Amino acid sequence: MISRNHLADIKTTNQVNIIRNGIVDIPMLQVLSPDGDIVSGATVPDIQEETARKMFDAMHYVRVLDERMVAAQRQGRISFYLACTGEEASTVGSAAALSDNDMIMSQYREQGALAFRGYTTKQFMNQMFSNKADPNKGRQMPIHYGDKPLNFMTISSPLGTQIPQAAGYAYGQKMAGKEAVTICYFGEGAASEGDFHAGVNMAAVLNCPAIFFCRNNGYAISTPAEEQFAGDGIASRGIGYGVPTLRVDGNDVLAVYQATRKARELALAENTPVLIEAMTYRLAAHSTSDDPTGYRSKEEEEAWSKKDPIARFEKWLSGKGWYDAPAYAKHLDTLRQEVLAELKLAEKVPVCDIDEIVEDVYDTPPWHLQEQRDQLKAHIAKYPGEYPKTAGGVK
Repeated sequence: MISRNHLADIKTTNQVNIIRNGIVDIPMLQVLSPDGDIVSGATVPDIQEETARKMFDAMHYVRVLDERMVAAQRQGRISFYLACTGEEASTVGSAAALSDNDMIMSQYREQGALAFRGYTTKQFMNQMFSNKADPNKGRQMPIHYGDKPLNFMTISSPLGTQIPQAAGYAYGQKMAGKEAVTICYFGEGAASEGDFHAGVNMAAVLNCPAIFFCRNNGYAISTPAEEQFAGDGIASRGIGYGVPTLRVDGNDVLAVYQATRKARELALAENTPVLIEAMTYRLAAHSTSDDPTGYRSKEEEEAWSKKDPIARFEKWLSGKGWYDAPAYAKHLDTLRQEVLAELKLAEKVPVCDIDEIVEDVYDTPPWHLQEQRDQLKAHIAKYPGEYPKTAGGVK
């Protein structure tokens, strides 16, 4: 049996030394200032024009998608939506720094990462309308995307469950000898779940090449960050678990790209998890079920809107000669028309047959599931006007 000494690396002292918060000052990486200028002394990541344009397109795409789908929910065409307005740099910048064979485990505000990987407008719409064209057979509520070819794990509603799953998946990648990492997205609110601590600790102990990407947007629905925890954000927790950690300006797409690329290199080189805390802000409501005016001021929102990640990136692109305002305005008009056209098509597609609700788990559905299915069919037959046969017209 191996003899171990868990005290071997601990220094001793003859003084009572109580360690307080603030001993370790965790800085925030920034490349672009809020005005879109390069920060003095900053190293600008080497990004090719094609990649930069693709990132900018994905950020704008999500902004347009958010606008259209929030409006669609208000019109009763879909039941629910979660916008990521203001957080586009965090999701797109990090996704751009990954390899296509890296696994993405998302929370529910990572449309940008999925769009960057090539998820189409038609796929977005079919999922949100839960119609027959949805590969998940309409079994998930809107915005719970998943795509196996794009290495995007299907989203689960319970907060934080993806964090230990990401540790396990990354461990499997390591054991299989794959040159790949798993990135796991979550908000600072989800970091209050026990699964955060279990997952990060597991990844640290088992040396899993996972990137834990926390979008700290300041609010867990309506609870401000200062009422969620007393420590130095989420980054300080990584240090406590022995995980390499960095903090980045989540509204600075170049800084996010640079931080994630470095984290990926480190994760692969040393078989270690890395924690990234992206400091950002949710300009939109938490969801279409939320009214943010009840817990934050208009002045606060306006102050953060001046730090718009898209405007910051646009200024940098303009300076490089990679942005043409008139041409891009036409592109956005075309994009809005595309989203609206696909929305109209998706809501006309029939919904899935009720019989399918008990399939794909058991070879032969057991009696109790068949009984529940029959009860549901009887209920729908009794109230046919409440259950349209096409995806549109959600009650």
